[in-house]
Amino acid sequence: MNQTFTKKIEEKLKNLSPNPGVYLFKNSSKKVIYIGKAINLRNRVRSYFQSSRPFHQRTESMVRQIADFDTILVDSEVEALMLEATLVKKCHPRYNVSLRDDKSYPYIRITSEPYPRIFVTRRRVNDGSKYLGPYTDVKHLRSIIKTARKIFPIRSCNFFLDAEVIEKSKVKLCLDYHINRCQGPCEDLVSKEEYSLMIQQVEQFLKGKTKVLIDDLNALMETHSKNLNYEEAARIRDQIELIKNYYFKDQKVVIPDLLDKDIISIASETEVACAVIFKIRDGKVVNRSHFYLDGVENTEIEDVLIEFIKQYYLNADHYPNQILVPFSLKNEKATINRWLTEKSGHHVEIIVPQIGDKKKLLNLAQKNAKYLLEELLLQKLKRKEYIHYNVRELQKALHLDSAPRIIEGFDISNIQGINAVASLVYFENGKPKKNEYRHFNIKAEDTPDDFEMMREVVTRRYKRLLQENKNLPDLILVDGGKGQLSSALTALEDLGIHNQPIIGLAKRLEEIYLPGQSDPINIPKRNTGLRLLQQIRDETHRFAISHYRKKHRKKSVQSTLDVIPGIGPARKKLLLKYFGSLKKLKEASAEEISEKTKIPKNIAEKVYSFLIEENN
Repeated sequence: MNQTFTKKIEEKLKNLSPNPGVYLFKNSSKKVIYIGKAINLRNRVRSYFQSSRPFHQRTESMVRQIADFDTILVDSEVEALMLEATLVKKCHPRYNVSLRDDKSYPYIRITSEPYPRIFVTRRRVNDGSKYLGPYTDVKHLRSIIKTARKIFPIRSCNFFLDAEVIEKSKVKLCLDYHINRCQGPCEDLVSKEEYSLMIQQVEQFLKGKTKVLIDDLNALMETHSKNLNYEEAARIRDQIELIKNYYFKDQKVVIPDLLDKDIISIASETEVACAVIFKIRDGKVVNRSHFYLDGVENTEIEDVLIEFIKQYYLNADHYPNQILVPFSLKNEKATINRWLTEKSGHHVEIIVPQIGDKKKLLNLAQKNAKYLLEELLLQKLKRKEYIHYNVRELQKALHLDSAPRIIEGFDISNIQGINAVASLVYFENGKPKKNEYRHFNIKAEDTPDDFEMMREVVTRRYKRLLQENKNLPDLILVDGGKGQLSSALTALEDLGIHNQPIIGLAKRLEEIYLPGQSDPINIPKRNTGLRLLQQIRDETHRFAISHYRKKHRKKSVQSTLDVIPGIGPARKKLLLKYFGSLKKLKEASAEEISEKTKIPKNIAEKVYSFLIEENN
């Protein structure tokens, strides 16, 4: 076993169960970085910690980060597969292949009300509603919803309708009723049973189950005709024609048998993959969807396909009889078959077609997957190459060799050197990237020397970047004039960094100082490049001030608490945790102080009395 693993991990490995289950690897920050399943947890988890076993580079990187792991036991491999897919979708671990977050994809929602509504939504609510989708082709979604409303008179209002609302006539008929776009459930002009039957028909239409739907409507039309209800029979006849026009006008039967099929193909490159699904219903292609997957680098294409199938069908609205895929699912096929069969309530078979119409459709899906992936990569390349207009203007104004896509700005905040802090803000292509912002507590105590403080923070920042082999910014901006710029330059030269683009921006006259030039340069005030520099400078100042105030408040509280009898380090920590500032602490009663911090009442009363006396 690798000696770098902790005793905690070694102890857990000894006590692993041989049963099926799911394992979760965590890093030193207790963040889940990988989730896997196993028939035998003991054998599977231990295999990662065998120093003699060779791994892919990606797996090696993951194993080096494991600081702890958890396991969850289940009763079967199918349950393990379901739990794994659920957890991956929830946690999106760094080293798992995962579907890109589908929260932005639209769904069709069929509400669970007595008189259901049907509409498009991007938010799923667990209230019993049915959801069809997600839809990745918004144009197709709008078309099918528009056609459904034309064929079926479903209500479009947002009212909740039940027997009480209808009985009290709280909602009145609207224009939709008078133009035959609604049957008037708000005034009890259609029974709940009739309306529910129509909602079932709409659902069949949306799912592409046209044969069953048309057969049912034909039977209903004949019934109305026999009962001499010719007007209703004619209405149903028109519905049938509209359905046929929508689904059959530009469609042809691509597969003779009428079994529901999903045809899945996948293309993968570098760190992203694209999966395409053709939905075949009643022998025709009724929809094409595509999804992107992250975390696929150094992962075999078969494994990417397996992960997609598991995550896509985890909460699917419909399960076909057959799933056609381009290659074998290794030893996962039987487990996935059993899982989908249990979820759907009917037999689901995964097939790898070799010849015929099914193979042709699979090839077509493959072409679509490759095309969509290439389109995504091209868009990413264009975004990467795109340079914001303000950045280009700044390049021209400063006569830089290349556009300053990455700009880092520094500012110092202190009062006579006390509680001095510095801030670093990070702008990428003219926009702030706040997760890259940094605060620095100045280590040099009680010195009002702004130049020395600037030298310190610049040294600390770029010494770290050099140690981590990270790229330096395209431009450094220091808040101040020649003195601050000179200090920053000295720090860079001491680190062996030469020819680094860096400027100082003095606030008084918005003068820009460049290395090696005694006189500042002036950029026209309307120049968008100057405005970008001003924005960065102001942001560094705001960020530094916010940290300074927070630190000052905390120190002020600490110094006040230090002189209160009975308040030691532990109790001081509790008071800071629950109140955070003197103002909030002074507003609290002795009982509140004791209740929140669990400090004895007599000590809480001393704190309260001391603060009251201090106020007076």
